[in-house]
Amino acid sequence: MKIVQVQFASWDKVYNFDLANFTLAMGDNVIVKTDLGMEIGKVVGFAEAEEAELAEEKISDKESEEEGKTQETKKTIKPIIRKATSLDLEKRASSEDKEEALEYCRKMVEKNQLEMKLVDVNFSFDGSKVTFAFIADGRVDFRELVKDLTRHFNKTIRLHQIGIRDEAKIKGDYGPCGRQLCCKRFLGDLASITSEMAEVQQVVHRGSERISGMCGRLMCCLAFEEKGYEELAKNMPPLGTKVNVDGKRGTVVGHHILKQSVNVQFPAEKGEEGSIVEVDLNRNKKK
Repeated sequence: MKIVQVQFASWDKVYNFDLANFTLAMGDNVIVKTDLGMEIGKVVGFAEAEEAELAEEKISDKESEEEGKTQETKKTIKPIIRKATSLDLEKRASSEDKEEALEYCRKMVEKNQLEMKLVDVNFSFDGSKVTFAFIADGRVDFRELVKDLTRHFNKTIRLHQIGIRDEAKIKGDYGPCGRQLCCKRFLGDLASITSEMAEVQQVVHRGSERISGMCGRLMCCLAFEEKGYEELAKNMPPLGTKVNVDGKRGTVVGHHILKQSVNVQFPAEKGEEGSIVEVDLNRNKKK
C-alpha cells in the first residue's frame, strides 16, 4: 500500500492516508476526510507500508481501562478524496479571519487568567472545527476557555499545546548568520538537538547564548555537520594517549577536530619547563 503523509498545520502532527490511484507531489494540497470532518492539508511525504502493519492498532477503551485491559481494533487508513482545486484553496480562512479569532481567544485567555501564549489558529476545511495552537510552561486547565470559545464560534474547539521551537517555525525570524531561520525556510521535522552535538563540534565553550537559536534552544544547524565532525573525530587519538613527537614522549591533552591536530603535553626535563605543543596529524603526509 502506498501511503501519503499529510499535515494540516505546520505545528500539527503528520497523518497517513491511502494514496490510492492519485498522482501527487510534495507540497500538493489535498482534501481528506478525518474522524472530525473534512480537512485540507499539504503533502509532506510518502511511505510504503504493509497492510498488516496498518490494519491493527492497540487503543485503550474507556470502560476496560479501569480494569487494566486493552482491546484490539481494526484501523482503516482513509483514502485521499481529491487533490485540492483553486476554489478549495480560496475557501480557506483568510489571515484576517485568523487574526480575528486569535484576538478573541486572547481576550478569553486573559479573562480566565491562564498562563498560556497563543501562537496560531487553524480552521478545518468544512468549518466545523477550530484549533488553537499555544505554548505554556506546563499543563493548563483550559476547560472554561473551551466553553467560552465554543459559545462564541459555535464550532468544535481544540486547543493544541506546542513547543517553543514550533513557535519559531511558525513566526520565523533571522538567525545570527543573517539568513531566515532554517526551521521556517526548509526544515520539516524538528530533530532533537543535544548538548553532545555541541561537544563534538567543540563549541560548548562559546556559551549557551551563542549556540542557541531565536527560540532559546540549541541551534538546529548543530545537526547539519554532526556526522562530518564524527568522521573527522575518528582520526583523533584519545585524550591521555602517549605519543612520540620528534623523539620526545608526550601525552595528548587536547583535540582540534577541524584542523586535524592535537595538543601534546611534554613533561619538564633537564631543567626545562614542561610545554604543550600543537601537532598536525597529517604533517608527515605534507612532507
